[in-house]
Formats: sequence, C-alpha cells, structure tokens
Amino acid sequence: MHLTPPFSSKSDLTHLEDLRNFLKENQCEGVIVPRVNCFQGEYVAPFEERLAWLTGFTGSAGFAIVLLDKACLFVDGRYTLQAQRQANLSMFEVRGFSQAEIRKWLLEHLPPNGIILYDPWLHTVQQFKEWKLLVAEAGGILKACEENPIDKVWKDKPAALLKPIVPHPLQWSGQESIEKRQRICRILEQAKVSGLILTSPDSIAWLLNIRGGDVRYTPICHAFMILRADASADVYVHLGKVTDEIREYCGPTVRWNAGENFIEDLASLEGNILLDPKQSPHKIVDTLQEVGIKIIYGDDPCVIMRAIKNTVELKGAHAAHQRDSVAVINFLAWLDKNVFHMEITEIDAAKYLESERRKQFNFQDLSFASISSAGANAAIVHYHPTPETNTILKENSLYLIDSGGQYLEGTTDITRTVAVGEPTEEQKDRYTRVLKGHIAIASAIFPIGTTGTQLDVLARLYLWKAGLDFDHGTGHGVGSYLNVHEGPHRISKIINTVALQPGMIVSNEPGYYKTGEYGIRLENLIAVIKLPAFGEREMLTFENLTLIPYDKKLIDLKSLSHEEQVWLDSYHQKVWDTLSSHVDPEAVEWLKEVTAPLAF
Repeated sequence: MHLTPPFSSKSDLTHLEDLRNFLKENQCEGVIVPRVNCFQGEYVAPFEERLAWLTGFTGSAGFAIVLLDKACLFVDGRYTLQAQRQANLSMFEVRGFSQAEIRKWLLEHLPPNGIILYDPWLHTVQQFKEWKLLVAEAGGILKACEENPIDKVWKDKPAALLKPIVPHPLQWSGQESIEKRQRICRILEQAKVSGLILTSPDSIAWLLNIRGGDVRYTPICHAFMILRADASADVYVHLGKVTDEIREYCGPTVRWNAGENFIEDLASLEGNILLDPKQSPHKIVDTLQEVGIKIIYGDDPCVIMRAIKNTVELKGAHAAHQRDSVAVINFLAWLDKNVFHMEITEIDAAKYLESERRKQFNFQDLSFASISSAGANAAIVHYHPTPETNTILKENSLYLIDSGGQYLEGTTDITRTVAVGEPTEEQKDRYTRVLKGHIAIASAIFPIGTTGTQLDVLARLYLWKAGLDFDHGTGHGVGSYLNVHEGPHRISKIINTVALQPGMIVSNEPGYYKTGEYGIRLENLIAVIKLPAFGEREMLTFENLTLIPYDKKLIDLKSLSHEEQVWLDSYHQKVWDTLSSHVDPEAVEWLKEVTAPLAF
C-alpha cells in the first residue's frame, strides 16, 4: 500500500544531474535519499516525496544512495518488481533492502574518505548509528547537511497542505485526552523522567483525540509535541491549521506553538527526557546533547496503548467494517455481472469500488491507494495502476483488489482475489493453499503471551509443503481512524517480541505471486479476543471484522479439511445473515449464491 505522488514512472535525468552538481559544489561524494519525512511516517505529502521525484519509485519503503558516478535504489522484497519497472535502470541500480547489500555496494563504489551527506531530520537515532557504521566500514565519512539537498534542487516542488486540525470526540475515541495523558505521565513518573518528546503524528493524534489532513489516506497532523509531568502538552505545528474550535476543544492544558520554535524550546527542558530512538529524528538528539539535557531512550508509550483498542473503538471497528463490506460486496456483484459485457480496466474497477465506499455513512476517504491489479500486474505485491500500466480485466485470468476505507469509527483494509472466467488447476491449487493458511490464522487458538511471529508459520505451512512462499508479512496492526499500518504488533517471519493482546486489530493476508502471470492474496482484519475459560490456561483467538465472501470458483474443495469446510460455510453464513439486508437489491441474489454452503 502506498501513496502515489504525481510523478511519472521514470525519473527525469536532469533531477539526478542537478543533485550531482549540488554535491560537486559542496565537495561531497554522495548523499542518502530516504523516502520518509521528519515524522518517519509511512505516508508523506507530495512536497516530501523526494525519493519518488529523484528515482520515479513510488513505493512506501526504500532509499537511494547517489554518488558522483553511481546511484542505487534499495527496496525490500515487496517492491523489487515495482522498483525495476518504475526506476530508470540506466540511472539507478536496484538492490535488496539489507545492511549486507548496502555495505557491499558502498565498499564497491565509495572512494576512500568520500563524504556522504545525510539529513538529520530524516534519519532516526537508531538509523543514524547504523548508517555511521556502514559508511565508516566502507572508508567514508557521514556528514549532516544544513538543508536537504533534494529541496535545494527541486525547482517545481508542490506546496504543503494546510488543512485544519479537527476534533475526534469521545463517541469515537472512547477516552478523554486528559485521561490518556495522565496514564502516560504515571509511566513517566515510574521511569523517573520529567517529560516525553513525541515525534509520531499518529501518537499525537491518538493522545490528543484530534485528526488532520496533512497527507491523503491517513488523517494525521504533522506536529511535534512535548508532554510534561503535569500532563500538559506543548504542540509544535503550523499555526495556520489551529482553529479556535480546536483550541477550545483541547482546552488550556494543550498549548499550540509555531513549528519553527520547536528546536529553540527544546533547550528550555529540564530533567530527564524520554525519547523513542526508533521514531525520533537525530536532529533532536543533537539539539538536546548540545544543551546538556539527559536523554532516556525508550519506547513511545502511546504505541502499545493505541494498539489495544477500547470497547468504543472496537464497536466502531465492527460498524465500519460492516459498512465497508457492503461496499465491497456491491462492487464484486457489479464486477461479476459486467466483466464479460463491458471493457473494465484496473482503474475503472478501483473507481467503481471507491464510489461504492463513498455512499457509506461516515466514510471520509480511502485508507490507501487501491491496489487494483489484473493478470501479471497482481504479481507485483504493491502495484498501483497508472495510465501507462492500466490493464483490462481479461477472460480466464485473476483479478486482485486490495483496498480500504477511513471511517470516523475505524479503518478498514481488505483483499480479495477473484477468477475472471475459468481458473487453471494451478491457480486453484495456489488459491486454496493461501486460503488454508488464511483460515489457519483466523481460527488459531493460542495462550496469552504469544507473538505474531510464533503464529506466522500457520499462514505459510500449506505453501511450504509445495515449495512455495510469499515475501511479505502475514499481518500488520491497524489504527482506529488512523494509519492503516500500525505497530507494534504484527504477524511476520521477522522476529517481533510484542505479545498479541485482546483489543489489538491485525490483518490476516497470506498470498502467492507468480512473476509475469498472476498474484493471489486474501486479507481480512481480525481482532484479538479472549476465549471463555477452558483447559488449564487462559487462551486467545481472533474475531473476523471483515465480512466479504471468498471466490468458490478458485477453491479446490477436495483439498479442504472438514474443519476448514465448516469454517468457510460458517463464515459465509455470517456474511449473509449480517449483510444481505444492507447490500443493494441487485447484489442480493449474487450474495445468496456465493455464500451458499459448499457442495462436496
């Protein structure tokens, strides 16, 4: 899932040339160009899409290293195909996103004592340490720049958005801001620190019960914040976004300050200050150290608190998903009826689904740019159709739609893969293996203290048995009318030590991708819940929030166990019982057919 900026899929050669001229003028050998902004969020505003402007790559994770005579774009496994398609390969080499690959490339190309520039606002404390070591191992020197080099040479940069901050009241948030701040302050008192610096807009939005419009798809406001021991807060933001309404709503314990005063005001802090090294820009550390303030490194305490949804947020999540599922069912019924009678492209399909979502009560926006992908495009995990790549949904192929909505009550994210015409036996086999892994996660029962990493194998087991796998995580946390990707928990091969707890929402999305041919992914959002007491230990399981049928044409019925058959029929019955009276009249017969019990 990614935000697609208004750039062509191939970078302009002059962008790279202008950047290299800047490096020469400043007697530097190279520069690191990350995709993030100073808030380290997944989504950035168009005027901050520096990596896309330079390389043409629009994915949500990656970075480039540009030297005077070489340049490389580093991405993870989700984006390899996309990067190779979007970047100009005569200008940028594409490599995997790992320290080993970075080290190897720097050793190959960085001249001795070559100076590499980095923007201290765009690298966290943790990332700075890693980069400093990597550059030193290659014989180079890492140097902070006063102003971002891309900003110096980006001549037609878009303007920043200035949308007002708005309240997110108790009917949706479920707890007053002052109560949340007091909870945090009790943690600070126990840790013997006098203040907390927050650099995550998600944390600030959750803590103050506010929302904003600084980027599309995620209702956040870009700001920094200092939380003090008395639970009062200083927020640093563009004051053009602060209305009289929001000042009154937040009250006198929240003080609004001009963003440009943040660095100066850091010098006025006293005592020990808590800072999350995984989120905070290194610039803040430099400033605090210069004035002798002691930094206590630790996790942002808002992260785990906002991950565990309260009863109001969970009720809202159910409501949002029911309405969202109605929109997707109406869309799938329309697609099934019309795909052979009219020319439907990937963009047409995405637009139709968005129009269905916009009919739903309390819908605000999409939660990310829809991944509407037909045929071979679906093998690109985070593909997004453009006018250059837009493909017609063709007979006897697969279509994958990964999309979601932002509702005042909650955030949704679903994926379904459907057969257009008749699938091949191989496609049915792969789909069924993905479905079996999907069901295994959804029906898992596990003890308190279990992490998503410990469950991840369930999603992959049936693919592994055929020598297959997928190169992305099985599940990510999801916010409450916030970021569609939210930590700290996840279901993934990558080791994660955060235990799953009741109230957490996580995606369940195994997949399979055959390069050049097709892609399959099935995704529901699920909530962690307690099971009634049985056995010797307290156990947890998942509850499905998403209520959208699976494509029975793609299921190899004889490969399903009896338990899987029962699960699927029960799920489809719940979809019918819950939503049949809410979908459009022309979708009712379609829904009745696709949710009918499996025929064995």
